[in-house]
Amino acid sequence: MKVLSKALLAATLTGLFSASALAADFTLKIQSSDPSGDLNYKLQQEWAERVELMSNGRIDIDLLPVGSIVKHTETLSSIKLGIIDGHVTATGYFSGKDPAFGLIGNMVGAWSDTTQLLQYMNYGGGNELMTELYAPYGVKFIGASTTGVESFISKKPLNGVDDLKGLKLRAPEGLVQQVFAAAGATPVNLPGSEVFTGLSKGVIDAADYTVFSTNQKAGMNDIATHPVQPGFHSLPLIDISISQKKWDAMPADLQEILTTSVRDFSYDITTQLKIADQAAVTEAQNNPNITIHDWSGEERKKFREIAKTQWKVFAERSPNAQKVYDSVTLFLTSNGLL
Repeated sequence: MKVLSKALLAATLTGLFSASALAADFTLKIQSSDPSGDLNYKLQQEWAERVELMSNGRIDIDLLPVGSIVKHTETLSSIKLGIIDGHVTATGYFSGKDPAFGLIGNMVGAWSDTTQLLQYMNYGGGNELMTELYAPYGVKFIGASTTGVESFISKKPLNGVDDLKGLKLRAPEGLVQQVFAAAGATPVNLPGSEVFTGLSKGVIDAADYTVFSTNQKAGMNDIATHPVQPGFHSLPLIDISISQKKWDAMPADLQEILTTSVRDFSYDITTQLKIADQAAVTEAQNNPNITIHDWSGEERKKFREIAKTQWKVFAERSPNAQKVYDSVTLFLTSNGLL
């Protein structure tokens, strides 16, 4: 019995020591701005799992879908308060705190491809600017991502700028609404969760919402049968950020793992969403009730010229917004994109 008791004690102690050894050095409670059913969220989960593997279990990311703890517009403040440790979110949601976030978060009409935005962020000064903008909030900007140039869903045929006049459309507050209003549309404040209902009931005619594949899966194109694809307007900045205190407590190797993992994630999500969009376009084309509209280069240029006038107006709203405007337009000009 004594031998057995000793064996059991040894096994118990071994189990305890093993559990202790496996405990993560850093647990990060990170809230996403995407719902759990979206492909975006699935890819974010895979990123979280890779970080745990790359760090040999020293970092454990507890990823939570949108609204799990706080509203999607409140994550920035909540990180500083310690309610959550980080977020994976669209930066433009914080334009109410500083117009600079609205400008860098979605500079409507600036980017025609995901690589352009990521080149600006990683090599054109964007990451450094975001680090500066987040510093007063006690938040460490780790890295940039995006989704894809968003589709535009509409119940009415849209072949160019003139067709936007009088169009009741859902668009996020801030620069996006401002640009569409300047183009003659009538923006409507509506949460993303109410877009489908709004289209069904005729509250809106169209919506700036998300990428084509997500809209197709959600049945948006079945009720708004005139999508514009590729989109002509919106390419949101998605940032992955955590508490500055948590970041400062990490050794350099874990900081490097997080930084590298975010760059890998940005390539992964943009590539996979592009593949999903291509498949969804084929599916939609096989539906005789759906007509996909692809704007000509001339019409896209018209819309961009309208957007450019609003960039300047928006930049005047804060010193930080002016910094964003100067930084992005310098990059676009230097690279022959403006």
